[in-house]
Amino acid sequence: MKTIIAAYSGVLRGTGSNILSALQDLFWLLKSKVEKQLQIISVLQWVLTFLIMGIACTLILMYILCTDCWAIAALYLAWLVFDWNTPKKGGRRSQWVRNWAIWRYFRDYFPIRLVKTHNLLTTRNYIFGYHPHGIMGLGAFCNFSTEATGVSQKFPGIRPYLATLAGNFRMPILRDYLMSGGICPVNRDSIDYILSKNGSGNAIIIVVGGAAESLNCTPGKNSVTLRNRKGFVKLALRHGADLVPVYSFGENEVYQQVIFEEGSWGRWVQKKFQKHIGFAPCIFHGRGLFSSNTWGLLPYSKPITTVVGEPITIPKIDNPSQKEVDFYHSIYVDALIKLFDKYKSKFGLPETEVLEVN
Repeated sequence: MKTIIAAYSGVLRGTGSNILSALQDLFWLLKSKVEKQLQIISVLQWVLTFLIMGIACTLILMYILCTDCWAIAALYLAWLVFDWNTPKKGGRRSQWVRNWAIWRYFRDYFPIRLVKTHNLLTTRNYIFGYHPHGIMGLGAFCNFSTEATGVSQKFPGIRPYLATLAGNFRMPILRDYLMSGGICPVNRDSIDYILSKNGSGNAIIIVVGGAAESLNCTPGKNSVTLRNRKGFVKLALRHGADLVPVYSFGENEVYQQVIFEEGSWGRWVQKKFQKHIGFAPCIFHGRGLFSSNTWGLLPYSKPITTVVGEPITIPKIDNPSQKEVDFYHSIYVDALIKLFDKYKSKFGLPETEVLEVN
């Protein structure tokens, strides 16, 4: 009898253990699914911000002006006039916004990683040249406009400012959202202020290739638009700001794009937009919202690894000659190629891969 009771108790204990194990497996499965959905939502909100937030907020503000709540819109417009030049003076960053949990989900969706190769002195100012542009510069945003990858821990005492189109800061609400992440206009007034009137320890991140580079980004291609991009070098010389090459492996892998050949009507339209508006419309697609096997606006979940290279010491020259600009530009190009060659095999590229510099 005692033997039967002992055996029965053992069965119950075994059954209880199995149920507990099954519940734990179910819990982790549900948790992973919830996390994946949160990652998708975090990326989707930024994609929509990038594509339509500026226009949508402008239209909503205009609509409110025509309703009984017009006073709210009028107050915001008055504030907008008063605050108009703030983006040109370093903006108004918020560590609270930069540390939002949503950015960690954004990071883990791809995932995105920031690699430090050298220390940066807090007594110096820097201009980071970010390459390549990709469709949306997702690595640049996540690494330098949020704390998701720990930029402040990796480079203590350095304040990063991601520079983007000045037109974004004429859009209501969007301008405030961008400034909260430490994003500033990519124009001379803004850069001059940060590098000359904001102390030391500043790092301005410029996506050097800009809209022209975005037109050629496609999976499997590593090319940068840099040969004739020398304005950032001249700025560095005028302020004595060290240049830092940055390459983001995987930035071109997250979207598929229709590439129009030079001389085609499609490329002509893109260049006209680029010339008169400042950005070039691209025909691209990623994955769908509910399935990775359908087309949509969500980027593909491909790893993006951003490597920050060794700073190049730049002297302060108030009026640099073209020869001096060309000299330091050539040093920068060589440093970027060396950075690419050193790390390409570590992040999934063959040793035979060559960085194309246009």
